[in-house]
Amino acid sequence: MVQGRRYFSRFATLLFVIFAYIFLYVPMVVMVIFSFNDSSVSLSWKGFSLRWYINFFNSPQIIKALQTSLIVASASTIISVVIGTAFVLCTSWWKTSFLNNIFYLNVILPDIILAVGVLSIFTFLKVPLGYCSLIVGHSVIGLGFVVPIVRTRFEELDPELTEASLDLGAGYNQTFVRVIMPLLIPSLIASGLLVFTLSLDDFLIAFFCSSPNVQTLSIYVYSMIKTFVDPTINAVSTCLLVVSSILVLLLSAFKVIDKVIAHE
Repeated sequence: MVQGRRYFSRFATLLFVIFAYIFLYVPMVVMVIFSFNDSSVSLSWKGFSLRWYINFFNSPQIIKALQTSLIVASASTIISVVIGTAFVLCTSWWKTSFLNNIFYLNVILPDIILAVGVLSIFTFLKVPLGYCSLIVGHSVIGLGFVVPIVRTRFEELDPELTEASLDLGAGYNQTFVRVIMPLLIPSLIASGLLVFTLSLDDFLIAFFCSSPNVQTLSIYVYSMIKTFVDPTINAVSTCLLVVSSILVLLLSAFKVIDKVIAHE
């Protein structure tokens, strides 16, 4: 009887997981398929065509929104990685988890709270909305991922390596450039790819911090959906899905490299 209950529990768990994956991934598969549909009606298959991808790359509004997203994502990634790494190195002597808990709040708190908070600060300081507000907002979110990743890797470094470098006559700057930074590069790249992916796909921060003249791709797609469901959205979403998947694969690869280096 007990063994039968175990089999039933395992079967129910497996069935639940299967349905959960179907619920998550089937809509994306349908979106990718219908991005090649020649029909203007999303649910009516007319034939294979690349017309919506052609419309995507020939639309100056979409290209401008894509450029804005890439600029904001690149700038926020660089700022988050530089400031986060400097923060980790400058506070490495502080042996407390308080600083880590502060940056974990960005991961725990809902994005809507962070977006409203950032917008309130910009309103109070009378900062105009645009590229600056978008980059700052995404950088704040990015620090919540960069600092924990880089700090974890930094704490795993063997202190004997830096001590040996200093004993052999290297200065602090040489030790930082030739010993510490090469060991931190995999974690820096991994955290940078994560921040870039999150910034590229972000909607809430962009919704609250963008201006009518500066809109990211996610905001532009949202404005298109409000009026008419253009099948070009399927092509745009498919391209974003492909880019995000590639970045996630690269992120996973650099995490594996980082673990290999840490064990060596």
